[in-house]
Amino acid sequence: MSNLSAVSADEQKPAKPNPLFSDDSLLEITITAPITTLMRKRSNEEDLSGQLSYEDEDSAAVVLDVGIRARGRFRRDRDVCLFTPLRLNFKKGKTRETLFERTDKIKLVTHCRDKSQRYSQGVLREYLAYRILNTMTDKSFRVRLLQVTYVDSESKGGDRVNFGFLIEPDELLARRLGMKVLDIGGTGIDTLDARHANLTSVFQYLIGNTDFSPIRGAEGESCCHNHVLMGGETGDLLSVPYDFDMSGFVNAAYAVPNARFKIRSVRSRLYRGRCVNNNYLDNTLQAYRDRKQDIYQLLNDLEHLTNKTRKQLVRYVDAFYATLDDPKQFDSRLRKRCI
Repeated sequence: MSNLSAVSADEQKPAKPNPLFSDDSLLEITITAPITTLMRKRSNEEDLSGQLSYEDEDSAAVVLDVGIRARGRFRRDRDVCLFTPLRLNFKKGKTRETLFERTDKIKLVTHCRDKSQRYSQGVLREYLAYRILNTMTDKSFRVRLLQVTYVDSESKGGDRVNFGFLIEPDELLARRLGMKVLDIGGTGIDTLDARHANLTSVFQYLIGNTDFSPIRGAEGESCCHNHVLMGGETGDLLSVPYDFDMSGFVNAAYAVPNARFKIRSVRSRLYRGRCVNNNYLDNTLQAYRDRKQDIYQLLNDLEHLTNKTRKQLVRYVDAFYATLDDPKQFDSRLRKRCI
């Protein structure tokens, strides 16, 4: 089927919950690093030395050495984001009995531009997209919301403070699910867990995202585009989505309609679920109806949203559920628009 990296039987067992992602509260951290050099070079191949600190539950300071580098493709472009997304690399064996225990390398989603409420709110919007998918399935990337103070060790200027969030590392998700990360060129839709594939396709429709493929990578990338492919010793593969900044739900300032489709706005929805999985569609939609109040609760409970942002998100989700509750719209916009 595919080449799996060598993993021991013990490592394939579902892992214990990671303390970092077992709590949904806002975590305040400070990152001290040569920020000026980091933003100038934007290297995704070289770590710069820094420190990450936070207060534990006893209000004691925890300070961890960390390597920091730029990451990503689109958002790493300085014409798009003045503040690049980051990857943190903790020293092995130095995170025991901390929130970052068993964490090696981890992605940090940043605010893209300083002193901009729209970009700051965009971080919260994308965080909520991940949380909505968490509500629908445990087979999804967990996230932890942060308030980050960035201290530039090269400058005496003021510190930056903004929202960010950490994404559960691929390997931690795979271990949590008792699976392995696959590094292959592509796969067929018939190899995927059909129920999960259908559920995530409807999720992508909910958030108005078309920038993904669960079975193949973008040009020059391994499988899959804005998905991580996982497999076990037996059974179907799992393609887990991430990276939702191009969705209508997030509505990032830099987002543009997908050129592959006739979409007028990033807020326009287009269903890209597979026709072969249409027999799961009714059960999938019922699952979204069952979780409707939980989804709205997420939007209402995040205190850091502005009233304007909250109203926009509620209206966007309202439109999704209006389609689900109208048989004609449901057929024309989902069932008959499958690919």
